[in-house]
Amino acid sequence: MEVQGRIKMVGETQTFGGNGFRKREVVVTTEEQYPQHIMVEFVQDKCDLLNSYKAGQQVKISINLRGREWVNPQGETKYFNSIQGWRIEASQEASADGSLPPVPPMDAFEPAGDLKEDDHDDLPF
Repeated sequence: MEVQGRIKMVGETQTFGGNGFRKREVVVTTEEQYPQHIMVEFVQDKCDLLNSYKAGQQVKISINLRGREWVNPQGETKYFNSIQGWRIEASQEASADGSLPPVPPMDAFEPAGDLKEDDHDDLPF
């Protein structure tokens, strides 16, 4: 699965417990009719993947959905979901209306000046 959008925030790496579990969060805002702010967490060695990214960049993040079950001290079962990133890459900047990038004006191209009418081309059509 993938999430695409513009980075809103890149968090600092957090360390938990005696084993040194590491987690780093990034929030990506999707660019659609109803934009969503999606928090993706990177864990352990994947935290370093975020080092070269900053707010405002357009990215594509490969994700896995994770879920877990927890029974509280009162015996009630609770369920938690998380979105875990495992790859991030900068994506092409798209224009606001989703159109293609601009094409250079016609006068930027030089016309071919050495054509002769009696030259035969070898194209099959």
